[in-house]
Amino acid sequence: MQIILYIFIALAAIQLTYYLGVFGKFAFAKAQQITPKKIPISVIVCAKNEEENVAKYIPLLAEQNYPNFEIVLIDDASSDNTLEIFEDFEKKYPTVRLVKVENNEAFWGNKKYALTLGIKAATKEYLLFTDADCYPTSKDWITAMSSQFTMQKTIVLGYGKYEKITNSFLNKIIRFENLLTTVQYFSWAKLGFPYMGVGRNMAYKKEEFFNVNGFIDHMQIRTGDDELFINEAANNENTTIAFTPESFSVSKGRTTFSTFFDLKRREIATANYFKSMDQFRLGVFYASQLLFVVTAALLLSFQYEWIIVVSIVLSRYTVAWLVMGFAAGKLKENDLKFWFPIVEIVLIFTQVNAYFTNLFSKPIHWK
Repeated sequence: MQIILYIFIALAAIQLTYYLGVFGKFAFAKAQQITPKKIPISVIVCAKNEEENVAKYIPLLAEQNYPNFEIVLIDDASSDNTLEIFEDFEKKYPTVRLVKVENNEAFWGNKKYALTLGIKAATKEYLLFTDADCYPTSKDWITAMSSQFTMQKTIVLGYGKYEKITNSFLNKIIRFENLLTTVQYFSWAKLGFPYMGVGRNMAYKKEEFFNVNGFIDHMQIRTGDDELFINEAANNENTTIAFTPESFSVSKGRTTFSTFFDLKRREIATANYFKSMDQFRLGVFYASQLLFVVTAALLLSFQYEWIIVVSIVLSRYTVAWLVMGFAAGKLKENDLKFWFPIVEIVLIFTQVNAYFTNLFSKPIHWK
């Protein structure tokens, strides 16, 4: 048991290093300022069979307070009325540019193909991405996101929130998982090691797309138009983050555990294509998180040095709770901090379940 105790202490040290040394980089960062710029922006939205969402949310994009922008609407061979709604918007709003994607046998159903056509059609130098089921938190969303661009920083990673559903524990799990994921990629970006972003809210200069030949290196993988692109294109010199409340986008989260679990499976499968060092950093965190719980439970079940074990457990959870609490405050997710210990346990074992399920079968709509 003594060896297990030493392993447990080492795992606690790793966890504290991540929370304080890595996640604390974002959690304790100073509030971000918005310095409006007038750089040309193309807002890009790719939609496939999203008639209800685009009817509600595209007008919110058209009403943005920004002096120089266009909206590139990409219809990815929809079979519903999405294209017709887009055509109406093209007539109604002078800022709208429409891209119609026909089914291509070589790239059938591949969002990356549709996005590539939209990016090439964009007339502005800077590109701001969101999804068809997302909407901005303010009319200054474009201003807030574009304000973080500089001559050197040509990739901006933003926060994509999920709507809050009252009295839904699943919603808290989903939102906390999204919070933790965001804290991780924001923190690593601030440390100079950006590794992913989310297509619900991210921006980059068009030249960054062509510098890596777009999505060509992972075109055969249906997911990853955001994560895998950023993993390839982002670096310490060209990447920054945006976390003012005006820069957030919002979308509806999954409403059943099965759909959330399928999403986790796809995210884990996509992460297998990250650079090896990024996989290592993520793997060490999640493995140490799981093993910390397992070794703590084992030591406490035998009451071995239980005072030391309990003290370390309390210290780890106090630090983690503090860091995640500050991060939640920055991202306006204050209600989640009170559920941290319970939700984290659920997420740990959901992550493990998704990982091992992927070993035996590919996620749905993976390739």
